[in-house]
Amino acid sequence: MTRCQITIINKLGLHARAAAKLASTANRFGCSLKTGHSPEQMVDAKSVMSLMLLAASQGTTLHFQFEGEDEREAETAIRELIDDRFGEEE
Repeated sequence: MTRCQITIINKLGLHARAAAKLASTANRFGCSLKTGHSPEQMVDAKSVMSLMLLAASQGTTLHFQFEGEDEREAETAIRELIDDRFGEEE
């Protein structure tokens, strides 16, 4: 199992389009992928609705948990997506 924390840095936070991109990226991998505001309260990161319910604005640090064969690749892809601000300008 791999765990990490990643801060949402894009201006609009984890809004609908960003949540859809995160879920889409997560669904490319076979591992279990969960995220949340704390390790005790995690949601399925492959679900757009669950991600939207986090209401993660800019500056929010989310905890991520990856479990499965391709967990390292999934972590890298999620980090790159968030570091790239979900492909948004700001």
